[in-house]
Amino acid sequence: MKPDVNEALRYLGAQNAPENLRRQTAEMAENLASAIQPRYTYKVYGLEFLPGGIALRGTNVVLTGVSATKMLAECQQAALLACTLGTVFDRRLAVFQARDMAKAVLCDACGSAFVEAGCDAAGAELAARFPDRYLTDRFSPGYGDLPLSLQPDICDALDASRRLGLYVTESLLLNPAKSVTAVIGLSDRPQKARIRGCACCSMRDTCALRKGGKNCAI
Repeated sequence: MKPDVNEALRYLGAQNAPENLRRQTAEMAENLASAIQPRYTYKVYGLEFLPGGIALRGTNVVLTGVSATKMLAECQQAALLACTLGTVFDRRLAVFQARDMAKAVLCDACGSAFVEAGCDAAGAELAARFPDRYLTDRFSPGYGDLPLSLQPDICDALDASRRLGLYVTESLLLNPAKSVTAVIGLSDRPQKARIRGCACCSMRDTCALRKGGKNCAI
């Protein structure tokens, strides 16, 4: 598995990158892939639709807000997913930050693309395990109105600290830094792509890409 170079360039805000930048990004992607691979874990749970949100049976996770309701309206189950590049990536990024900030920026973008590739691989594995089910878009705390406060309960449900070395900080960020938690619904009927565009993202008011008139193509 390798980071998607085009995805990394989107994180850089350089979709129309000159050949030299594209080559440097590809080299960084190869460098990372030779030393690091995303690790992930997921579990599938039954759903219980409550007045205050959607509960995942057997966990403390209750998905609140309009986004989750729309995404899971036709689902009978949902998977919780966690994916990380681990502390090896964090150490590698720190070295670049101390020695060469241009390479650090490339490394950070490729890391973001790499953890997304890991999530895609987990989604593909989930789809293969449940070939008779239809998956929703993957959506994470922080997107739409799904709160970041769900991070601890999601990580506890997945035993992510033991399985992946993944922790939640007091500010509800994930550590190691290049880590993602997400929810994927499973339904017995085809699902529309529902989460697209800046309007669905909680970062829309602070996103550097959006301020520059660009987007990350989510």
